[in-house]
Amino acid sequence: MEFWLIKDKEKLHLPVPPPNYDVTGAMNNSTINVENIGEINMLGRPKLKPVTISSFFPAQEYSFCQYSGFPNPNQCVDMIEKWKNSLKPIQLIITGTRVNMFCSIESFKFGEKDGTGDIYFTLELKEYKTLGTMVLSSTNTVSSRPNTKNQVASYTVKTGDTLSLIAKKVYGDSSKYTTIVTKNGLKNPNAIKAGQVLQV
Repeated sequence: MEFWLIKDKEKLHLPVPPPNYDVTGAMNNSTINVENIGEINMLGRPKLKPVTISSFFPAQEYSFCQYSGFPNPNQCVDMIEKWKNSLKPIQLIITGTRVNMFCSIESFKFGEKDGTGDIYFTLELKEYKTLGTMVLSSTNTVSSRPNTKNQVASYTVKTGDTLSLIAKKVYGDSSKYTTIVTKNGLKNPNAIKAGQVLQV
C-alpha cells in the first residue's frame, strides 16, 4: 500500500506509509417534528469525507522506507505548505484501496520528537467537490494515477530477523507475516537468512 499526494505535476510518495488511515462517510440527515406525528427523519445528501493520515518524513534511509532517494523532511514540509497556501485541491491516492480523490488541505501539523531530524506530521484532508454537479472523484482521474505497477518494495533480511518481526516493521502488524510468505513463495518461513531480499 502506497500513499501518494499529487498537485498538478508535483508528486510526493510518502517514504513511510501511515500505519492506518481514516475516511469518514456521513450524511446530511436531519429530523423535524410534525404535529400529531412526532419526530421524522429527513434523509440528506452525503457530506464531504474527511481523511486523516499521520506518519513521519525520515531524515535517513531506514530499512522500512518504501523507496530510496526521497526528499529530505524539510523539502516535504515545504511542498505541503506550498500546496496548502495555493488555495487549490490536491489528489490523494492510496494504492490497493478505493481511495483516489481530490481533497482540500484542512490542517497540517508537523514537528520533531527525538533529535533524529525526522519530522512527524498529521495531515487532515477533506474531500473536494466543485459547485454544482461536477464532482472530482476517482471516476475522472484515472489518467492521473501514478504508474506503480512495476514498482516493488523490498526488504533486506538482517541478523536476528524473523518474518513476524519484518511484518511488524513493514506493515505495523506482525500477524501479516503470511503476506510476505505468499509474495515470496517461501516453503519454509523459518529458513530466511541475513542478506536475503524479500518482496513486501
